[in-house]
Amino acid sequence: MAERRGPVVIEDEADGTGTGTGAGAARMSPAEAPPVPDPVAEAPTGQAMRTMAALTARRPSALGRWFWRLLGALVAFGASVAAWATVDALLAANPILGWIALGLLGAFLAVVLAIVLREWAALARLGRLDHLHRAAEAALSAGDLTAARGVVDKLLALYAARAPLAAPMERVADRRDDMFDAGGLFDLAEAELLAPLDLAARAEVEAAARQVAAVTALVPLALADVATALSANLRMIRRIAEIYGGRGGTLGSWRLTRAVMTHLVATGAVAVGDDLIHSVAGGSLLTRVSRRFGEGVVNGALTARVGVAAMEVCRPLPFRARPRPSVSGIIGRALTGLFPTGREG
Repeated sequence: MAERRGPVVIEDEADGTGTGTGAGAARMSPAEAPPVPDPVAEAPTGQAMRTMAALTARRPSALGRWFWRLLGALVAFGASVAAWATVDALLAANPILGWIALGLLGAFLAVVLAIVLREWAALARLGRLDHLHRAAEAALSAGDLTAARGVVDKLLALYAARAPLAAPMERVADRRDDMFDAGGLFDLAEAELLAPLDLAARAEVEAAARQVAAVTALVPLALADVATALSANLRMIRRIAEIYGGRGGTLGSWRLTRAVMTHLVATGAVAVGDDLIHSVAGGSLLTRVSRRFGEGVVNGALTARVGVAAMEVCRPLPFRARPRPSVSGIIGRALTGLFPTGREG
């Protein structure tokens, strides 16, 4: 039997024509077909940033803290006993190898001591920034010019080693005695000393917001956005502290991050509200791009919120003469060109 080749014509039962698509298709043109309804997508919630904030701000229980402390003490005790037993055995069996092992152990302990001292110095510098901030607020509320001059003198001493701030510090020192109220003196210090530091801190916030938004939008791996948000925010807060003179170590940066996140969670700032949607969406952005892009934009905006809060915490003077950076301005600069804007032409 020969194989049949060619098109197969299916007779239409309605009118007998071989259209292959039915009578309804014969009477309707593609232009008249109804549009395919778009599925209603859920609004972006910034889940990655909210999860990261909840994990960071959550404080372990007293029982959990004692568990980890005792576990760390046991591990350190066991490691030290084992190390000393190894060195003692080597000294008895082969003195040369024993002295080499003893030297390596001493070098390791010296490095550990240096790390501890660095962390202590980092915590002390963060405490110094916090003390300056509180003293400035107290001087402003009381209108105490003498206290304000003391705060400014400490601020000049804090930045004395920074060569780029040499000229601004000289201008502040020259005009310090010409100010006759605390507010004017702090305005001068803000305009001269903190203006370039604010710009550098804002650039760090924009970079972190851009990274979190891009990874959330482009990397579809589970928990990748949460890990990126955590690492980017930790690095951002640490860099902001360094810009303002904190030089936070590992422990100091973690404590500062937890303080910032606790404040944001307590005040409800790590949440998606109408103000945030309008500031990052521009009225049509989130409706014209995919839901993944929308999540990226919202996570980037929440990162900007964290950055602004970190600037307020790390800044030695409260925002007064200079306006506090806005989330909409930061996210607008950070995400320019990264996502579609929905504008035609």
